[in-house]
Amino acid sequence: MSKPIYLSLACMGGEEQKYIQEAFDTNWVVPLGPNVSAFEESLSNYLNSNLYTVALSSGTAALHLALVQLGIKNEDEVICQSFTFAASTNPIMYQHATPVFVDSEEDTWNISPTFLKQAIKDRISKTGKTPKAIIPVHLYGMPAKMKEIIQIAAEYNIPIIEDAAEALGSVYKEQKCGTFGTFAALSFNGNKIITTSGGGALVCQTKEQAQKIIFYATQARDPAPYYQHSQIGYNYRMSNICAGIGRGQMLVLDKFIARRRAIHAYYTEYFKNIEGITVKQNPSPDYNSNFWLTCILIDPEKTGFTPEDARIFLESKNIETRPLWKPMHL
Repeated sequence: MSKPIYLSLACMGGEEQKYIQEAFDTNWVVPLGPNVSAFEESLSNYLNSNLYTVALSSGTAALHLALVQLGIKNEDEVICQSFTFAASTNPIMYQHATPVFVDSEEDTWNISPTFLKQAIKDRISKTGKTPKAIIPVHLYGMPAKMKEIIQIAAEYNIPIIEDAAEALGSVYKEQKCGTFGTFAALSFNGNKIITTSGGGALVCQTKEQAQKIIFYATQARDPAPYYQHSQIGYNYRMSNICAGIGRGQMLVLDKFIARRRAIHAYYTEYFKNIEGITVKQNPSPDYNSNFWLTCILIDPEKTGFTPEDARIFLESKNIETRPLWKPMHL
């Protein structure tokens, strides 16, 4: 059997161990410390130096704390695109709120601005209430149509929680994904563009928001000399060890993004003359996806095989592939 080719394997840049060793040498092995602060600063500087980033245990935790800070609760409704990974929607359920799933549009496979507006009008007409948040997702690294989404959100005064878990380094209209929303979630899971082994971050617009997120992520302990907790908190902070990996990964982020884009260009060239196979592309010069994953559509009538046939065949060659996400409403 040939050496396995995995769908999206973590790669080290070479400097990670230095920062991890520093953490051990100084005994900073807890969910705070110099690596955490430096990693947060490097992320903020990479995205937009005017933003504030909080390093957390996962991208899911980031989405959850954004909902918590926005006060989402039982009987509230939150709009989310249906075509996404389950982690985009599970935090809505953590808050005992109700997800309202909206279909995608063809250009990006992300939430359709047209359907989004229809969904908001529909919920207002049926419940008399406006949804409390919108969670657009930059799927597989492809930016959503944020200009239109932001205009609609502003019209109805609905905050945006931007799920940029797969889109670190992607750009839309010369603005980096993760900088559009009231909050934005990033993921550093082992299969993402960069990793902290596991982990995520929440990007905040203000210092006050970031401080409140840190409060919630550290068990919501009140500033008292004893253990006083007047609000529900969570154990969601990133460890100094994991953040050390992240610091090393930030040094090679641009290199990793360039490699993903080169892989995408390779497949585009390879498949260009094969009828029935379409490689997902940037819809226009406004988009510059990091192409975290290269996605293809297979037309069985033209190729003579189904996507599942392709997956099984490649699996027999020790090559990992996966079907696209199953829509959440299913």
